Amino acid sequence: MSARRLTKRVVDDAQPLERRYTVFDTDIRGFGLRVFPSGEKSWIYEYRSAEGGRRAAKKRVTLGSTKKLTADQARSEAERLRARVNLGDDPQRSKARERVALTVAELAKAFMDDHVRAKRKTATVSSYEGTIERYILPALGAKKAKDISRTDVARIHVGLRATPALANRTLAILGSMFSFAFRHGLTETDIAPSRGIPKFRELHRERFLSTSELEQLGNAIRQAETVGIPWPNAEHRSKHHSEARSVTHIGEHVAAALRLLVFTGARLREILHLKWENVDLERGLLLLPDSKTGRKTIVLGAPAIEVLGGLTRVGSYVIAGDGAGRPDERPRSDLKRPWSLVTRHAGLPGLRIHDLRHSFASFGVAAGMSLPVLGKLLGHSQPQTTARYAHLDADPLRRSANAVNAMMNKAIGREEPSPTPSRG
Repeated sequence: MSARRLTKRVVDDAQPLERRYTVFDTDIRGFGLRVFPSGEKSWIYEYRSAEGGRRAAKKRVTLGSTKKLTADQARSEAERLRARVNLGDDPQRSKARERVALTVAELAKAFMDDHVRAKRKTATVSSYEGTIERYILPALGAKKAKDISRTDVARIHVGLRATPALANRTLAILGSMFSFAFRHGLTETDIAPSRGIPKFRELHRERFLSTSELEQLGNAIRQAETVGIPWPNAEHRSKHHSEARSVTHIGEHVAAALRLLVFTGARLREILHLKWENVDLERGLLLLPDSKTGRKTIVLGAPAIEVLGGLTRVGSYVIAGDGAGRPDERPRSDLKRPWSLVTRHAGLPGLRIHDLRHSFASFGVAAGMSLPVLGKLLGHSQPQTTARYAHLDADPLRRSANAVNAMMNKAIGREEPSPTPSRG
């Protein structure tokens, strides 16, 4: 067909033939109207890539149907592609790359399968999975990974500002994911879209139980295990509820888990994933094959040994979980509900399970335990981790303050007061 300046009239006049044909534009070389025997019509742009010169085979890019693009819109798109070709770009190759480019959901799956699950511990895998599924995929999952901008990431980060630690962890996971993508050739740039976004300031919260608070907690655990704790709304219970159902109990294994957390200063997963094969009651040791810091030995005190010695053995896990005793048994996943029940009844709202670990350290320092020994009991791999508890050891400073005060008090002629008792 002879070339013509492509307009709406040309489109309307082009009739289908037995074979497909193309009418090219007189103004833009390669811009054409393709007419199919079915009557369908579409806009195309043909070109030779700059790499092959005149000998290169022609390539074709379909711009779209005449039902979706007007002649003027198709012309503008053809002009844009011609400019790209003149600058050395290959639109067809770029379009093919666009079609096969990974989405964020696909990148996340490769990241989890080939990096996180292969190289990280179970707790880390679980943490990454939860963050990706709850916060990253809903916002970015369907988008192409290569198209994710800093603005996209910043929007997620700012959206989690009420929980600074979670916001910063999400930012770090995204950074790690895109670094993985570049190392494995899944993206073309090593600049992660999370780079340059300032983290939120995190307020590290540490709570240490006093002796009286620890006593309250112990009493609540004991009551929950024996007579039970009243439901929060027991006074409003329906007449259809029996007296027996107005209280909640915790089983012996849950009670044992809470007591072991108190007596050992261990991490939650170290207790919930503990197997009987790793318990040496004769020597008073827990021989953990894997923990947050690798292999670890927990030295048990007499109360912890007593708890373990009196516990019913059901299955391979010390704290019986789902399907205990069955081939497919799994460790208990958490203690959220019983912990909420016990702390509410003990009058300790907001107390976290991890605060028991801080409290163990607090009592250890108050008893005169050195930081290196405390670090070994807690399983710290770095001395600086234990050093965070150094400020709790106030006794040496208090003795020095009392000595200085005594001399100054004597100098001004006042009666010397009794020394302030130290915690112990």
